[in-house]
Amino acid sequence: MVRKRSLYDPETADPHQGGPKQTGIRVTTQAKTHANTRHGLNQLAATAICGNDITSSCLYVSALSILYAGALAPVALLLVVGVLYLFRSIYAEVVGALPLNGGAYNALLNTTSKFRASIAACLTILSYMATAVISASEAMHYGHALWGGLPVMAATVGLLALFMILTSIGITESSRVAIGIFLTHLGTLGLLILVGAIYLLGHGGDTFSFNLHFPRTVSLTTALFFGFSAAMLGISGFESSANFVEEQSRGVFPKTLRNMWVAVSVLNPGIAILALALVPIPEVTGHQEALLAHMGDLAGGSWLGWLISVDAALVLSGAVLTSYVGVNGLIHRMSLDRCLPQFLLKTNRRGSTHRILILFFLLSVSVLFITRGDLKTLAGVYTISFLLVMVLFGFGNILLKVKRASLPRPTRAPWIGVILAIAAVVAGIVGNVIMNPPYVRVFLNYFIPTMLIVAIMLERIRILRIALFLVESVSVSLGRMFEGMTVGIRKKIEEINSQQVVFFTRGDNISNLNQDMQYVRDNEHTNRIKVVTVEDGEHPVPKRLAQDLKFLDEAYPEIDIEFVVLKGKFGPAMIRNLEKKWGIPANFMFIGSPGDHFPYALDSLGGVRLII
Repeated sequence: MVRKRSLYDPETADPHQGGPKQTGIRVTTQAKTHANTRHGLNQLAATAICGNDITSSCLYVSALSILYAGALAPVALLLVVGVLYLFRSIYAEVVGALPLNGGAYNALLNTTSKFRASIAACLTILSYMATAVISASEAMHYGHALWGGLPVMAATVGLLALFMILTSIGITESSRVAIGIFLTHLGTLGLLILVGAIYLLGHGGDTFSFNLHFPRTVSLTTALFFGFSAAMLGISGFESSANFVEEQSRGVFPKTLRNMWVAVSVLNPGIAILALALVPIPEVTGHQEALLAHMGDLAGGSWLGWLISVDAALVLSGAVLTSYVGVNGLIHRMSLDRCLPQFLLKTNRRGSTHRILILFFLLSVSVLFITRGDLKTLAGVYTISFLLVMVLFGFGNILLKVKRASLPRPTRAPWIGVILAIAAVVAGIVGNVIMNPPYVRVFLNYFIPTMLIVAIMLERIRILRIALFLVESVSVSLGRMFEGMTVGIRKKIEEINSQQVVFFTRGDNISNLNQDMQYVRDNEHTNRIKVVTVEDGEHPVPKRLAQDLKFLDEAYPEIDIEFVVLKGKFGPAMIRNLEKKWGIPANFMFIGSPGDHFPYALDSLGGVRLII
């Protein structure tokens, strides 16, 4: 059993040693009264990184929509544009209130349990992994079409390795490549639309008229439903910006959402309309993999088809970069929260977490070889995981409204908009499952092992205790052989539990304090909690706080509670000072939901979390 220390007097508390200090000196610190200014990616760079993923969707989503919805494809794509508009405010509200990396994981981490948040994280990782492999493989297939001697599998591995190296060098350098690809892609699509419009002016709209009157084999409603479900893949990448928000300059994130929405609103329906005007619906199936290149051949000649193929290879490569940047921010956050092993946090000379990038590269390559480059298999993982992440982000927004109503945020998504957005994505999931039932099995084959790894990390204390019980039971009969193993397991449990957490409080509501203790006990691997109150002249130490904590100290014998009174002003400077003095990362410090008059942005506190 973990040794219990009694609650000590804050007048003699030494925050360095966790026990009485003979000098009786209390910790004093001075905090700044303004938030730190965050310097990072500008609007163009951040938009380019996530925009390469979402704008590359027009290479395949137009063909998919036409195959399922026929002439109603532009309508289906416009419905998706409407859903994405609703998600703009959903993402803006959540990330505006909780401006930290992690996307749906971060939203759920600060509104529900760590396990539920980890489900969203696993789905996001799977989505990025599938996106990276699919995009790299498709890019090299386009490259093979341009140069028949290109070995697709080897080139795909090489492309994945290239972007692993590029992101290891640094996100600023990566963004320059992303910007070049993004602007080239937009320019190429603009040229396709312009040349296509000129072609139609000279040749008329007979093909468009034929497609409008092409007979449907299903009802209008069914065609729209399946066309909409297929078109939902056209917004993949929208969630990426939330996973590297800490690398963006302040105020850039909502602009990336707006820019991606504008791009999707113009390009996806516009390309679909142009496709219906150039290509008869029966011919779309034969050109599904490279519909835009075929459109270029028809409207402008082989040179335009070749240019679109080159652009497709480039922008799909850019989507690989998006996957690396997004997954790096997410896994870094999960590792800080001890959902994944701590060795992933090691940084290189440029400050990049290269081990995360190497691990992601190895996983992506292994998936590529396991599936033998079968893109249909990966599409099952990609489709369901991506859409489920969108649903969970919507639920994260609802929980934020309910549990964090007082938390300041620049944008508030209307309730009806959140509910409609979630319902629309659920409909998209149902439609994709109906169209491709094997997707569910393929998805579970990847999701269950991924979730199992995270579950082991979250439950490793319980697993170690079971192992300890088994070893001790066997050691009774086998004697000293297992004594070393028993001691080793005990040390490992103590090592994991030695991570102290900090909870800042200004009140003495014992009910709230009890809920805080329960949350830490159920979600964090620790048996040591510092309860800190800051005395700044305006907020004196609550009279009953020490007495209430003494009661909780006795009620939770497995948790060692320390009570510390600090003089100064709570803020970013105090957090940084305490991180250095106590050796406790900011993401293991908790506060209650701040109100509208809280003087600091949450991201200026260095990753401090909200207690449930």
